[in-house]
Amino acid sequence: MTGRFTMLLGAALIVCLAATSAAAQWITLRTPGIPRTASGEVDLSAPPPPRTSDGAPDFSGLWGWQPGRYFATIAADLKPEEIAPWAQELRASRMEAHGKDDPTTYGCLPQGPRMNMFAPLPVKIVQTPQLLLVLSEDLTYRQIFLDGRSLPVNPDPSFMGYSVGRWEGDTLVVETIGFKDRTWLDFSGLPHTEALHIVERIRRTAFGHLEIEETITDPSVFTRPVTVRLGAQYVPDTELLEFICAENEKSRAHFVGAASDLVKEYLELAVKVSPDILAHYVGTYDFRIPENPATPMLFTITLDGDQLLLGDAPLIPLSETTFGGPFGRVEVVRDARGVAMHLVIRTSEGDTKAVRLTPPPR
Repeated sequence: MTGRFTMLLGAALIVCLAATSAAAQWITLRTPGIPRTASGEVDLSAPPPPRTSDGAPDFSGLWGWQPGRYFATIAADLKPEEIAPWAQELRASRMEAHGKDDPTTYGCLPQGPRMNMFAPLPVKIVQTPQLLLVLSEDLTYRQIFLDGRSLPVNPDPSFMGYSVGRWEGDTLVVETIGFKDRTWLDFSGLPHTEALHIVERIRRTAFGHLEIEETITDPSVFTRPVTVRLGAQYVPDTELLEFICAENEKSRAHFVGAASDLVKEYLELAVKVSPDILAHYVGTYDFRIPENPATPMLFTITLDGDQLLLGDAPLIPLSETTFGGPFGRVEVVRDARGVAMHLVIRTSEGDTKAVRLTPPPR
């Protein structure tokens, strides 16, 4: 995936997320019965909770997905030749149109398989011995049956597919088939077919952390099965509140023209900045989606020669402290030594902040 394409899909991702900026207000409460530190913060590294009545690990709770390097696309590890040309062309055309035809963000349809890999809103897991429910604030839900049934044969395609699970030790293995092909696999606009088959392996490694491995098979789209490794973090002291995107969607009509025009604008305004200055901006940053502020989304800025990169996307210098990048315009806030303290990400929908972590986490 080229840096230019990463820039376009990143801009479209912010558009998608900003369109949900009027999600339900957060409420203040203290979740009872969870481990806390002496200061009262939830102890995310505490041991997992006791097992359920049937002896299975307990995944119950409110969670925020942590997609890591797959924040914008599940294809982060793939070479272009591993994605079918028709799928690449369709993804590119969707991004060139600012992602404004995203069926979930602007069509207010269920999330489909994207909920498996990156739910931008918090989700609640409700677990019984026979059934695990995954509930999202946008009223999308998944049913994962644990009663020993097999996957259906030739199912009528649905938005969320059909899921069955089984326990392999402390790992829940979930298989899902039967998706409609109307939804997108990720925020980059990757399509899928009705042959899509997803296998999830989920473990609760600590009270506040889930490890999730997803293997995606769709032979018409990918030349091989695609495996991504994600995480989820427990979200304390709040609760799900419904969010209906159709009640507040006001942006779509304003997205006209081509996304590549944004890149051209940045390049026309670009200035030269010394690598010695750029080196002070290298590091890992903690970005929080406004709809899910308890869950960190980490991204890393690196320096390649005289080019600052966010992932593989170039940050185009517009001044010593302002850059055009995959999140729109990015402004660096520096300390007295010129070292980046945090980033301000400026979009038409408002400003968000990404705090530099020192030292960066391993």
